[in-house]
Amino acid sequence: MTVTLEELARRLDRLESQLAIRDLQHAYGYYLDKTLYSEVVDLFCADCEIVFMGGTYRGREGAERLYTRRFRETFTDGRNGPMPGFLLDHPQLQDVITLSEDGDSAKGRFRTLMQAGTHYTVKAAGEQRSRRDQWWEGGIYENEYVRENGVWKIRKLDYQPVWHADYETGWARSEQHFVVDHETYPENKVGPDELVADPHRLWPGTAVVPFHYPHPVTGEEWTQQ
Repeated sequence: MTVTLEELARRLDRLESQLAIRDLQHAYGYYLDKTLYSEVVDLFCADCEIVFMGGTYRGREGAERLYTRRFRETFTDGRNGPMPGFLLDHPQLQDVITLSEDGDSAKGRFRTLMQAGTHYTVKAAGEQRSRRDQWWEGGIYENEYVRENGVWKIRKLDYQPVWHADYETGWARSEQHFVVDHETYPENKVGPDELVADPHRLWPGTAVVPFHYPHPVTGEEWTQQ
């Protein structure tokens, strides 16, 4: 089989794009680890969309509201960067990336297994923020990406937490509820632009976060029964 230089260049571009998207999403996890929220926002394109905890944030203004206001105020007292004694490891795993035919957009599925908590010495020193001492969280990302002027950016970040668990009691005894926003912006100053009509239910619910890709062997699309 004869392969033209044009076809080889196309294949190379697609491989390099997959690597760039993987690096982009992994960089997101590393910045989130260290609560570098300004750096996180810079990973998104201007017309981005973020789905988080039952709400949708739209555009860069929405991204800034979620990361540099909601998260920063909750976790780091308004500072950009690590808070002494606060752990928020957020690895990005099991990536499956699917490029569009033209190669300028893509979808990706990632898993995270987060470990978070506040060290006892910080609590002892007067830490008052209302969060659990230590907890686990598992979740799935089904994201979309776009290439703008040769640079890959996140266009849609759709994070669906699958389970939460206190470290001491584990996931078998996790609370049976799903925390969602009930007010949108501007009534809630750090709330989403709109609410998700049917948010994903956490463990012990077992609904599957839909796959963006067909089965790699059969070519069949999976649908919830």
